[in-house]
Amino acid sequence: MTVERLNPPGLSPPAGFSHAVVATGSRVVFLAGQTALDPDGEVVADTLPEQFRRALANLLAALRAAGGTPSDLARVTVYATDVAAYRTHAPEIGGIWRELAGRDYPAMAVVQVVRLWDEQALVELDGFAVLP
Repeated sequence: MTVERLNPPGLSPPAGFSHAVVATGSRVVFLAGQTALDPDGEVVADTLPEQFRRALANLLAALRAAGGTPSDLARVTVYATDVAAYRTHAPEIGGIWRELAGRDYPAMAVVQVVRLWDEQALVELDGFAVLP
């Protein structure tokens, strides 16, 4: 088995992690947590839906760097600093998901956390994908 670590140039530089890890053999891609960071490592959105859009786009960029597509996602975990706010914005967040990732939904969980690594971050997504 080989492991390939990918860190696409369009994402913020990783520190102590890889944005995507590909294990060859069964071709499973483990995706690091993504927030609303731009390539300079700055949080670029203020509202929960805007941050979700950027975090999902970042997660999908890491997946595409590994050769995957949104339909290859097997599992995504959403970490939110306020689950009540997440639920309030769920229709908008669902629309963002469908726009960026389509309707092939992975297994998902939403977990409330006290805070995320980047203090301004309201939401973070991680997951794994299985490529054909």
